[in-house]
Amino acid sequence: MDATDFDYDLPKSAIAQTPIEPRDAARLLVDRGAGVRPQHRRVRDLPELLGPGDLVVLNDTSVLHARLRLRRPTGGAAEVLLLEPVPPLPTTSWEALVRPGRHLRPGTVLTGTGLEVVIGEDLGDGRRKVELRHHHEVDVADVIEMNGEIPLPPYIRAALADPERYQTTFHGADERWYQVDPELTDTLRSVAAPTAGLHLTPEVLNGIVAAGAQVALVRLAVGLGTFRPITVDRIEDHVMHAERFSVPLDVLAACERADRVIAVGTTVVRALEAAAADLDEHGRTDLFIHGDYDFKVVDAMVTNFHVPRSSLLVMIDAFIGPRWRDLYATALADGYRFLSFGDAMLLQRSARS
Repeated sequence: MDATDFDYDLPKSAIAQTPIEPRDAARLLVDRGAGVRPQHRRVRDLPELLGPGDLVVLNDTSVLHARLRLRRPTGGAAEVLLLEPVPPLPTTSWEALVRPGRHLRPGTVLTGTGLEVVIGEDLGDGRRKVELRHHHEVDVADVIEMNGEIPLPPYIRAALADPERYQTTFHGADERWYQVDPELTDTLRSVAAPTAGLHLTPEVLNGIVAAGAQVALVRLAVGLGTFRPITVDRIEDHVMHAERFSVPLDVLAACERADRVIAVGTTVVRALEAAAADLDEHGRTDLFIHGDYDFKVVDAMVTNFHVPRSSLLVMIDAFIGPRWRDLYATALADGYRFLSFGDAMLLQRSARS
């Protein structure tokens, strides 16, 4: 597969710079299969599109305040984007992306408010190991939250008035849902939001349950594997970075019983498919879904519109085939908003999958 097959013209004017309010007012392009015109709905209409036998699966991760703005010994600015903690946990060592990388040699100490970051070894692919030091009598995670910022994607130029708008609303799950064990997954924080989940409100989720569908939680720590672009010419040569996940076995069992499994977001798709392949509740996955991938769990997907030539768009192609181009063209022509703060689609898996 040629990477150019996943290019499309995305005007800057189509990239949403601010989230829509209320969340569930986002538009929803409902795919009805090849040769059938899609429907134009709103996310708030999801309960009308679901019912008994459906299982809706959400990624119950939260976004870490992972961007640290610091100072070099010379006084110049530096930036550290924390990716994930280095085991064993708990730990003060992290994998990170650092800027300006060529000026930050191992041993360089960056300083912030009550926080020092020591630059360590090169881990490859632009990643560095860093050590966090702090002067507070609190957990290092709390220090990160106090000193860091929510790491918005680079194509979003405006600052968020409310950083919580880049978090989902379904933490502290309803007791009627299949849940992730918080003790096992407390460290599975993300450096980017599971953006399809940003649209869901308590009202929508309650409506889904009232319609007779079930809701389940899994967790995948969104990181480099999700947002690193494809830079190779052949799709098959792209290497995914592993991301940590947790999928309770009772969620997998519920997926087997369900008539239809609806994943809210590409990260849920990866978590469910990885867990089903490995029959493992917790682990790391570098699963790259592309081409003629044989989907084992997911039947439908709620997802945003993705960046050209990204692994997420490649997954959409594997899920519904080349008709993604028609859906994207329809969305662009009809003024849908794209990317993280944009609108969404409800996709039905194609027969070839």
